[in-house]
Amino acid sequence: MNTNSAPSDDLAYLGLVEVGARIRGRMLTAEQVTTGLLARIDRLDGNLNSFIAVLAEDALKQARIADHEIAMGQWRGPLHGVPVAVKDLLDMAGLPTTAGSVILRNNVARSDSTVVRKLRDAGAIIIGKLHTTEAALLEHHPSLPRPRNPWSAEHWTGVSSSGSGVATAAGLCYGAIGTDTGGSIRMPASANGVTGLKPTWGRVSRHGLFPLAESLDHIGPMARSTLDVAAMLQVIAGADRHDPTALPAPRDDYLEGIAKPIDGVVIGIDDAFATDGIPPEIGRAIYEFCEAMIDLGAQVRPVTMPWDNAIDNAGMTMMLAELAQAHATIFPANAARYGAHARAMIEAGRNIDTAAYIEACRRRAAFAGQVDGLFREVDLLIVPALGLPLPSLSELQALTADLDHARRTLFRFTSLFNLAGVPSLTLPGRPADSGLPLGLQIVGGKLTEGLICRVGHAFQQVTNHHIRRPALGQGTLRHGGTDGSHPATGEGR
Repeated sequence: MNTNSAPSDDLAYLGLVEVGARIRGRMLTAEQVTTGLLARIDRLDGNLNSFIAVLAEDALKQARIADHEIAMGQWRGPLHGVPVAVKDLLDMAGLPTTAGSVILRNNVARSDSTVVRKLRDAGAIIIGKLHTTEAALLEHHPSLPRPRNPWSAEHWTGVSSSGSGVATAAGLCYGAIGTDTGGSIRMPASANGVTGLKPTWGRVSRHGLFPLAESLDHIGPMARSTLDVAAMLQVIAGADRHDPTALPAPRDDYLEGIAKPIDGVVIGIDDAFATDGIPPEIGRAIYEFCEAMIDLGAQVRPVTMPWDNAIDNAGMTMMLAELAQAHATIFPANAARYGAHARAMIEAGRNIDTAAYIEACRRRAAFAGQVDGLFREVDLLIVPALGLPLPSLSELQALTADLDHARRTLFRFTSLFNLAGVPSLTLPGRPADSGLPLGLQIVGGKLTEGLICRVGHAFQQVTNHHIRRPALGQGTLRHGGTDGSHPATGEGR
């Protein structure tokens, strides 16, 4: 067994599946890997603010246990001994679940959420909890640290799974758990240049999750490649006796078929929906993806998305009403302690009447049926992740001054797939003209995560967008990595 320490950047940017294989083969130890990441977090995260809590002592203890089990031949799977992190909406026994709020600092969980339990059962090392926006909405509480995008501190990190996106992109964990109610896995994945999967609603148990909107909330993995996302989904997916909404459908082996050819897969694109009125650099990234798919033997054909503004309005109505319900026991008495954005959103939800909510549910059901019909015509869809290149923080502030405009610009391509409950993978596409990350979405019908991962993996075998790395310096954040190289090392892969 080689116990020599690997260089920090090289070790940190190994793939999740790759580092797990090296630990299993005893070329690395889980303790060595965990120690390296803890040192990296200590060096870099004071500037990035991705972690709300670093569990150093417990992580090292679990790493030593993993090394002992592997040495004894008790290997639990690809995540055994691999450090990952979880968003602070998920319960971990003995730790507070704050949901990005100052009000919930003493909300200590008595038991693990199902996702955390499954990660532990798989031998994963949970290295810490990650920052989220307040109540998983658009903005962080004004008194709490805001995560910074490792590509550029002046640019957005995406919505509520911001800490998950930042930590994964910066090499502070090999994968992270995010949640997604209107795009909160997919937009941070796009913003930070990583890969994120919103599974089918119910594919992953929500037991132990502090909700934003229960009928729209999804839990899913974020990592630096589709292969690694598939490995994480393999662990966290499945039925759960603690969550009756978790689907009883058999769990696929997402890794077994991920490298199979994609010839014959039919991918739909609605040009009017996906590219009209969208900046040209996003369209170029979409068409690069389509060309790559055709070269790999897939078919790309035109479709019509069953979308209109009424669908967006229905989604917002449902989200706000369910948000108000999630905070019903704490909001009235603590309203002044919420940030202005969260307080306004909850108050708006409290003012939605029953008739409006019922009408929104009706529209949602009709839309979900139309989407199901679309996936009888094609296997998958390709759409952007965001409707504009990654905005700066000042541009974001101007956007969010008009929430309707922000919803149609930022959430245009994400929230509708929460309404339909279908899976969607966001992965890095051709970078924006600025060199900043730009994400694409591959969307499928219900329970097609295996196919989505196969196509995403195929794209990442013929492009290098997902191996680009932000240039990180101690105490500074630098813009870089526009040529497919590793800015931290100056070398390609």
